[in-house]
Amino acid sequence: MTNISVLGEAHFESPIRHYVDDRLRLPRHIIQGRTVQEDDKLFFEMAGAREKLYFDPSQTRVGIVTCGGLSPGLNDVIRSLFLELHYAYGVREIVGFRGGYRGLDPVQGKEPLLLTTDLVEGIQQEGGTILGTSRGPVDIERAIDNLMKRGVNILFTVGGDGTQRGGNELYQEAKKRGFALSVVGIPKTIDNDVAFVSRTFGYGTAVEEASQVLDRAHTEARSVENGISLVKLMGRQAGFIAAGATVANQDVNFTLIPEIPFKLDGPRGFLAALKDRILDRAHAVIVVAEGAGQDLLSVSPDDRDASGNQKFLDIGLFLRERIETYFKAEGIPFILRYFDPSYLIRSSRANAEDSILCDLFARNAVHAAMAGKTGLVIGYLHNQFIHVPIELLTSRKKTLDPKGSAWTAALAATGQQERFE
Repeated sequence: MTNISVLGEAHFESPIRHYVDDRLRLPRHIIQGRTVQEDDKLFFEMAGAREKLYFDPSQTRVGIVTCGGLSPGLNDVIRSLFLELHYAYGVREIVGFRGGYRGLDPVQGKEPLLLTTDLVEGIQQEGGTILGTSRGPVDIERAIDNLMKRGVNILFTVGGDGTQRGGNELYQEAKKRGFALSVVGIPKTIDNDVAFVSRTFGYGTAVEEASQVLDRAHTEARSVENGISLVKLMGRQAGFIAAGATVANQDVNFTLIPEIPFKLDGPRGFLAALKDRILDRAHAVIVVAEGAGQDLLSVSPDDRDASGNQKFLDIGLFLRERIETYFKAEGIPFILRYFDPSYLIRSSRANAEDSILCDLFARNAVHAAMAGKTGLVIGYLHNQFIHVPIELLTSRKKTLDPKGSAWTAALAATGQQERFE
C-alpha cells in the first residue's frame, strides 16, 4: 500500500460538499493471475475532495509552474487550477512562476504573474503555456527561500519525469526545514510514458494531429511513382504516439518504435521489406518514433540535456539517408518526402477530450493540496484519479508492450512483419 505524506491535521471546513473518504484505495491491477506480482501489492489512495482542509483558503497563497517541452493542454491545466482554487475554495492569491523552474529562483527568474480571472480568460483556446517553460534544474535552496519569502503554501508542478523529480527535491528540502509546503505534481508528457497514468493529457491531441499529417503523407506518396513518405513522430522511449497514429490513420505501411529493435540490412531487414513494398504497390508510408533505432546510431549515454535526459540522435534524418542510398544502389527510381511535425503538434491547442482530462487532473490536484497532502503526483488508472508518491512515479517508466493490444493493432493496420531481423 502506498502512503501519501500530509503536512498535519486537517481541521478547516471544506466548501466542497461531496468528498472522498481518505481510506479508499485502488489496486494497481484489477485483474490478477495465480501468482502475485510485486505491483499487485500496490494500492493507491483515491483522489478527490476531502471533508476537512489543512489550509485556510482565505490565508493561502498558491504557485504554479510549467516545465519541460510543450504539450497540448498546458493552458487548460493552468486555467482549471485557477478556477478551482478561486471559485470552489476561495483562495485569493494565485501566482504563476514564469519560465519553468528557473522562475522559482529570484536570481534567474522573472517576477511571477499574479493570476486573475481576466488573465486566464480564453487561454484554453491557445497552445503553449502563458507562464512559459524551460528545461533544467533549479537551485533548490534558493527556490525554497523564495517560496518561504513569498509565503507560498502550495506549489503545483506541471511537467514530466524531470519536473517531478525536481518537485520531490523541493518537497524534501521544505520538509527538512519544517516549512509546510504542499507540492503536488500534474504529469505532463505528450509521449504518454508516465507510470501509473493510463493516459496523459496532450496524447490524444497528438495522435489526432499526427493522423492528419499521415493522411497528407499518404497523399504525397501515392501521387507519384515509387513515392515514399517518411514521418518522424514524438516518442523518445515509448512508441505510443507512433502506434496510436498508425491505427487511427490506417494508411501506414511500416511503424518503427523504441521498444522493438530493428535491422536495416539483410534479406529480412527493413530496407528489403520497403523495397518489396515499392515494387509491389509503388508507394509506402513509414512512421518512425524519435527514439527508435538509436542502437543503429553512435549515441553516447553520457550526452544529456539540461533536464538530465539522454540526448538522442535524429533517427529520421539517418533513416532518410539510408533509404536514399539503398534505393539508388538498387537502381530503383523513387521520390522521398520527409515530414517532422513534432513542434507543430506540441504547440497545438488541446482537443475536447484532452481539455476535459486537463480539467480533471487540475481539480484533483487542488483537492489534494488543500487537504494538506504533499510529495505526490496525480495519477490516472482504471478511469479513476489517484495519488501517487513522487518517488514511486519517477522510479519507473511506462512503455508500449510489444505483446499488447496496442502494438498488435498497429501490426494489423500496417501488415508489416513484427520485427526486421
